[in-house]
Amino acid sequence: MYSDLFLVLTTGLSTPQLGLTFLGGYLLGAIPFGLLLTRLAGLGDVRKIGSGNIGATNVLRTGRKDIAALTLVLDGGKGAAAALIGWQLYGSDALVLASIGAFLGHLFPVWLGFRGGKGVATFLGIALAVHFPVGAMACATWLLVAVALRFSSLSALVAAAATPVYAIWLHSHLYMEMFVLLAALVFIKHRANIRRLVIGEEPKIGAKKKGDGA
Repeated sequence: MYSDLFLVLTTGLSTPQLGLTFLGGYLLGAIPFGLLLTRLAGLGDVRKIGSGNIGATNVLRTGRKDIAALTLVLDGGKGAAAALIGWQLYGSDALVLASIGAFLGHLFPVWLGFRGGKGVATFLGIALAVHFPVGAMACATWLLVAVALRFSSLSALVAAAATPVYAIWLHSHLYMEMFVLLAALVFIKHRANIRRLVIGEEPKIGAKKKGDGA
């Protein structure tokens, strides 16, 4: 028996309109806001500091909280925008395809040799757009773990793992499957962080140590 997500991916991507929705989502997600903002602010190439990541956590290592906050908002916003545009154009199938496209675009941007961020802000932005209560619970989970344990990576992993549970509880099987896929990619991108968490070498939020943050 095929899953709802499998059917959307196999049938949707073969449909011109939905295929273009996926591509549009990818191109939107591939905009490297962290890199662009740090360069515009005269901070150089963010890929050459800290973890080398283009996400908000590494942008924060430049010492510019405002640029990091803007990166967080824009990375989340592009995921939300892709989902909402897809929904407005062709409904739930397009929402799913545009969301996955945007997430893959952030993780593997063609402009940067397919070496992008870890997708946490984009994941949360998608969740907020797909079903606001699900997204709000995911954001609250991230915040609670971050405040309690002060590990950005662990906060991301717990929030990503919890989101499919929130989705099936509050909404639909299709969105739950999509969040399982996105959460799996979050875990894959955080595999170095997971290794350091296990051996006790993961830097905490605000630490000056060089690390591979979310």
